[in-house]
Amino acid sequence: MNAFSSMQYWEARYRANGTSGAGSTGRLARFKAGVVNRFIADNQIGSAIDLGCGDGSQLALFELPANYVGVDAAPTAVAACAARYPGRRFVPLDAASALPPAELTLSLDVIYHLTEDAIFASYTRMLFAKATRFVLVYASNIDASWSSAHVRHRRFTDRLAATEPDWRLLAHLPNPFPFDPGWPDETSFADFFVYGRPDAACTLHVPEVDSTGVNV
Repeated sequence: MNAFSSMQYWEARYRANGTSGAGSTGRLARFKAGVVNRFIADNQIGSAIDLGCGDGSQLALFELPANYVGVDAAPTAVAACAARYPGRRFVPLDAASALPPAELTLSLDVIYHLTEDAIFASYTRMLFAKATRFVLVYASNIDASWSSAHVRHRRFTDRLAATEPDWRLLAHLPNPFPFDPGWPDETSFADFFVYGRPDAACTLHVPEVDSTGVNV
C-alpha cells in the first residue's frame, strides 16, 4: 500500500474540480477575513506571502497589500488563482524558496493538512524563514486522531517553541464558531495564532461577530 501524500491528495482534488473546503466560504471565511484584514491594516503590513492559498475562494474577501504572493503545493490551484486574480502573483511551492521575505506570512487552514512529519517540518521552516515581522496561523492546536486521511491534528505551538527560538507567540484568538460535529461546514477546530520577534508587539483586534460571521 502506498503511503498517503498530502501534496498528491490536494493536486488530485483540485484537478477533479474540488475546492479548498467549507472553511474558505460562508461565515468561517468572513470571520477569517475580518481578522486578517484588520491585522494587516492595524499593523501597516506592506507585503505578505500566503503559504497555502488554495483555490482562491477566501482571497475574494481579503484586503491584501499590493505586494502579495500566493503559494500552493498544487499546480492546478496556482493556475486557477492566477486566472482568477490576474493582478496578483502566484507561484508553486517548489519556487517559493526564491521569494524575498515579506513582512507577514499567512498559514490559513494548512497545518492540519500536513500529515507527513517531513512536510510539516519543511513547511513551518519556510513559513518563518520568509517572514520579517509576523506569522499569522489559523489552525488546530491539539494532538488528536481524525477520521479523514488528509487531516492530522498537531499541537504545533509546542513544536514551534522548540524549532523557532527567534520567534514567540504574541497572541491566540479563539474561534467564535468552535467545532460542532453536527454542523461541520459552519464550525471549525482552528484558532488564530500570531507570532512575532521576541521584542515585537502587534495590534490584534478581537472581532465581535454575529451568527453569520459578519463583524458587528
